[in-house]
Amino acid sequence: MPTHYKGTPEEELALDTFIKLTRANNSLMARIAQHATHPTLSVSQFGTLEALYHLGPMSQTEICNKLLKSGGNTTLVIDNLEKRGLVRRRRDPEDRRVIIVELTEAGRELIRSLFPRHAQAIAQEMSVLTMEEQRLLGELCKKLGKAQACAPQPCTPQTDGAACDAAPGSVDPDKTDPDKAASEIQAAG
Repeated sequence: MPTHYKGTPEEELALDTFIKLTRANNSLMARIAQHATHPTLSVSQFGTLEALYHLGPMSQTEICNKLLKSGGNTTLVIDNLEKRGLVRRRRDPEDRRVIIVELTEAGRELIRSLFPRHAQAIAQEMSVLTMEEQRLLGELCKKLGKAQACAPQPCTPQTDGAACDAAPGSVDPDKTDPDKAASEIQAAG
């Protein structure tokens, strides 16, 4: 549906494309959620466990960047996962100001058991596109994500990793692994 805004052709096309991209993402995320692949976890909790499972222990700031969430939200998510015995925090021995978060064995087992079904749900919902279309979409998303014009700055290390309050979406695209795109997109939802 085109916008009613009458701007330049470039503005109108950009707005229309942005609306389609946003609606497609929202629709895809809703359909994936219907699969109930992680019913006992919030999307942010699942994303945190998934990031730690695939990437290993990280500082709270790094988790903030990966999940595209504010530092305050990330701290609350980690607090709740820690209360459930799924993650633990420890001081970084090389920089005692930094808090490292890592999976416990219970957290590793939980994400290991949930992830295959989650991956199947994503594959099923993405199957409306051919593999070539998925590759092309991935490349276009990567290109769009790496655009630096007017990009917000990434979260930076803080004394406790919790004060990372950059706007959602503040991520260093050079640290984004395109091979983890599906998990990053889910984590961002």
